[in-house]
Amino acid sequence: MTTIAPEQLTLNLAPLTEPDYETGMTLDERYAAWIDANPHVLDAFEQVAAEWLAARPRVGVKALAEQLRWRSGLQTEGDPWRVNNSYVSRVARDLLARRPEWAGRIETRALASERVS
Repeated sequence: MTTIAPEQLTLNLAPLTEPDYETGMTLDERYAAWIDANPHVLDAFEQVAAEWLAARPRVGVKALAEQLRWRSGLQTEGDPWRVNNSYVSRVARDLLARRPEWAGRIETRALASERVS
C-alpha cells in the first residue's frame, strides 16, 4: 500500500467563483466557464482521487465531490464548496485526461450530449 505524505493532504480549498453564464450556454460550456474561473478545483479533485486510489482500486467522482464539499466546510472560512452535480461527469473526464493511468479506476458513462438518438 502507498503511504500519503502529510504535504499531500493539504488541499487548496480557496472559495469558488461562480462565473457569469450567458443565456443559452450548454452544460459543457457552463462547465468550461466554471473550471476557467476555478482552476484549483481540478487539482483538488486529482489530489483526493490520488489519496483514495493509493489505497483502493476504484473511486467514483461523485464521492470525491462529496469529500471536497465536506473538507471545504471544515477547513475554510465562509461557505463550503458547491459543486454542481451536473459537472461531476466532466470532472471525471478531465481527471482521466490528466491521469490516463487511472482509466478503469474512475468510472465514466456516456454523456447525454454523446448519445445518439
